[in-house]
Amino acid sequence: QVQLVESGGGLVQPGGSLRLSCAASGSSFGGTAMGWYRRTPGKERELVAAIGRGGGVTNYADSVKGRFTISRDNAKNTVYLQMNSLKAEDTAVYYCNTPTGWSNFRFAWGQGTQVTVSS
Repeated sequence: QVQLVESGGGLVQPGGSLRLSCAASGSSFGGTAMGWYRRTPGKERELVAAIGRGGGVTNYADSVKGRFTISRDNAKNTVYLQMNSLKAEDTAVYYCNTPTGWSNFRFAWGQGTQVTVSS
């Protein structure tokens, strides 16, 4: 079974940047679209970015458009989320998985990585 491991989160000041990474073990996810989700307490996970299996097509939630960039390196079996101009509202636990509407299955959820934007 594929296991997803997210990393790269941390504490950053408003306006700062972070790059998140999602690595897969057990199998390659190069043959499927992937995405980044985030969750805050009391809310369901929300998809914020998605990327096609070949990396040529991307989509973003309005809340992050222009600030976040999703990318992938299939040779390294890794998906990235570059987060710039971070706001306090971006504070959440970030997860990777197949994107709703792009794939007909979902991997088991990883532990996620905490992003905290605060002064």
